[in-house]
Amino acid sequence: MPVTVGVSLKMYFGQSEARAWFARVAELVRSPQGVAVMDGTVELFVIPGYLAIASAREAFAGTPVLVGAQDLAAEDSGAFTGEVSGSELAEVGVRVAEVGHAERRRLFGETDQLVAAKTAAALRNGIVPVLCLGETERSPAEDAAAFVVTQLHDALAGAAAGRVIVAYEPVWAIGAAEPATAEHILPVTRAVRAALDALPDRAGSSVVYGGSAGPGLLTRLAHGEGGSVDGLFLGRFAHDTSALGAVVSEASNLAGRRA
Repeated sequence: MPVTVGVSLKMYFGQSEARAWFARVAELVRSPQGVAVMDGTVELFVIPGYLAIASAREAFAGTPVLVGAQDLAAEDSGAFTGEVSGSELAEVGVRVAEVGHAERRRLFGETDQLVAAKTAAALRNGIVPVLCLGETERSPAEDAAAFVVTQLHDALAGAAAGRVIVAYEPVWAIGAAEPATAEHILPVTRAVRAALDALPDRAGSSVVYGGSAGPGLLTRLAHGEGGSVDGLFLGRFAHDTSALGAVVSEASNLAGRRA
């Protein structure tokens, strides 16, 4: 299984900024530093705003970089003004889609039931959901693990078979100065990995960490006892493509050790 690195641009970039960033990342991927992405050792996905999806697809043509969407509708068609369906996203080449991000839950009132419906929508349209899970308040790792595993089962209830990327993002760590500690992250991701492995219809699924993730964290997690993290889900740190390159190099090194 490759080591996975993902980036969501949220709503930080306009069109010209996004295109310039895509060009820099495409150059990185095609450089010697990006050889692990090109050979599939490292899986890289990029999630821009809806209007920049076509530009991202163009910039990453000829590379294995997956282009994603930051959300999708629970329904595939109908009178849902302002929504974008999974069927349409799949039609334009979207391969992954964020589902259930903490900001969607907090700002737009997304419930566990809606997250489950969107997860199902992604999977039935051949899109890998990047399923964002995490506790809202600081708590012992054992309690956080139990909470997140419950979230996972709720989100997958009734969904078609297929791969998922679980992004463990403790809400209290999103946008913080520092990520959660390895001592907190690893017990939670071990529990999530065990829960995924117990589901026969989720082969190839990955568990990544997000929440103020940046350079150096993947190495620390890989050296932790019983490492169970398959990669990182990055935010603003990846606006600096040199920082993204450093994480890709870390991911390449981790993949080499696993091999």
